[in-house]
Order: sequence, then structure tokens, then C-alpha cells
Amino acid sequence: MSAEAKTETAMPPEAKTELEQPIGMAKVVVRAPAAAEKPLPRVVEFRHVTKTYNLGQPNENTAIRDVDFFVEDLPGRGEFICVLGPSGCGKSTILRLIAGLPPQHPATVGEVLMFGQPITGPGSDRGMVFQDYTSFDHRTVLENITFGLECEGVSRQQRYEVGGHWLEQVGLNVEKDQDKYPHELSGGMRQRVAIARTLILRPRIILMDEPFGALDPQTRMNMQDLLVKLWREVQATVFFVTHSIDEAVFLGDRVYVMGRSPGTILEEMKVEPADRPARLMQRDPRFIETVNHLRDTISRLEEGK
Repeated sequence: MSAEAKTETAMPPEAKTELEQPIGMAKVVVRAPAAAEKPLPRVVEFRHVTKTYNLGQPNENTAIRDVDFFVEDLPGRGEFICVLGPSGCGKSTILRLIAGLPPQHPATVGEVLMFGQPITGPGSDRGMVFQDYTSFDHRTVLENITFGLECEGVSRQQRYEVGGHWLEQVGLNVEKDQDKYPHELSGGMRQRVAIARTLILRPRIILMDEPFGALDPQTRMNMQDLLVKLWREVQATVFFVTHSIDEAVFLGDRVYVMGRSPGTILEEMKVEPADRPARLMQRDPRFIETVNHLRDTISRLEEGK
């Protein structure tokens, strides 16, 4: 993997280029004026977005302030975006603004756009996986996975055929697992069900809020490997919030580092795709150097420096 980071300036994105300064596996990037190139369509764009809760009240609280970025639509592959930062810096707020979920949505100031259009609420073009195991307890594994197709009116036979495919894709066994209920599954298996339920709809954007945070280290690495494989198949844009720096460097094509609350994006790193399983990548000295760079940055933010 390699990575690159940017320092934002007041210049518009179209008038910026990237000047790379290598740091181990990373490349710190400073944006500078350049001739404008024809831009790609933007999957998501934040235009100077601020979110304040309880505006005008004594308990007014600003979660994010002046967040400004865009993610382009990379043909035939999509991009994996990881968001890092101190606790309470507004990482989940960014995800839920993209999802169109209240009370985070709508923004207090600024615009959140998807392919140039304002996001007005939730939609099937965006799927979300939470840290909590959000299965329907009264539904079987197969019924959980195919819930979205059922809502779209797909016939039982067709949705169960597609559901069986995705059940296998996430590493579950059709014969042994499809008729189980969520309480019969381990945490890792329940997250596999949640991921399959999201991917079966082939959303254009996948939003993941600390989905592996409650898993043990080995299961977590296994799920990271699985997610890379599945993401390459669906070719969606993924926004992935995590507290794990190792996880962000392994998964991310791009990593955004946020400052303390009210959060804003302070650094951006572009990362090469993983070419080995997580357990091997994390032993690579250059991988470790990239992680250490980010760890030092986060530590300074946590200390308020």
C-alpha cells in the first residue's frame, strides 16, 4: 500500500493538483494551483457543511464545521473511503448525512450532494451497516438477507435464489445457516448477514459505521478480507467509519482524518489497494510506518495540539 495526504486551501477543487511528499508507504499531498482537468462525476460532495444540534438552545452543540470534500465516481471500481478521528469528532454525523437519516440530516449549513443533486432523505441507492447487529429477530437468516428485495416486490422464489447466492458470498452455508435465527449466530455471522442484506440491493453507496468494532481481533481481520473481496465485486463507493488505524490503512483507498469536535477534515491520504490478507499486510514495515504516521497525528489531535 501507499498513501497520500492533502492540506486543504481556500482554492476550489477544480483549481488544485497534488504535490506528493513520500512518507514510508504514504504520500503527503499539498494541493496547488494547476490547469483544470475535466472532472469525473462526483458520487458524494460536501460543500462547507456544518451540523449544529439544538440550534439557538442552551444545549446547542456543533458536531461538524465547514466539512468540504468530494469523492469522484471511479469507472468500474468505486472507491473505499475510511474516516478516522478522535471520539466525538463527527465521523458518524458525516455518514448519516449521506444516508439522509435524521436527526443528522439535513445539514444546518452547506450542501450534501449525490451526483450533483441534494440528498433529501434515505434511498435504496445507499445501504448502511451499523456496529450493532441490526437483524430482525423474528426472521431467519435468509429472510433477513432478502428483506430489501421483499420490500421491492420481488417474488419469493427469485429473492430466495439471489439471497442464497449472497449468503454464500459472505461465507455462510446455505443448507446449515439459511433457516437459523439471529440469536443462533455469533457476532461475526450476524455482521455477515447485515452485509449481505445491504449488498443484495447493489447500492451505489455503502455506509459502514464501525461494523467490526465489537468483533475479536482474528474475526475482525477475517471480515476485513471478506469486505475487500465483496467490495471489488459490487464496485460501489464505500464510506467506512472506524477507530482502528490499522483497519483504515488496510481497507481504505482514501483516508480522511478529522479534527476534534466540532470536526472538520484536516488531512486526506490516498492509499494503494490491499494486495495481501490483513494479517500479512499488517506485518509490512511500510504499512507499519503509515499506521504510525496516522497514530501520531490522531494522538496530537486527542491532546488538543
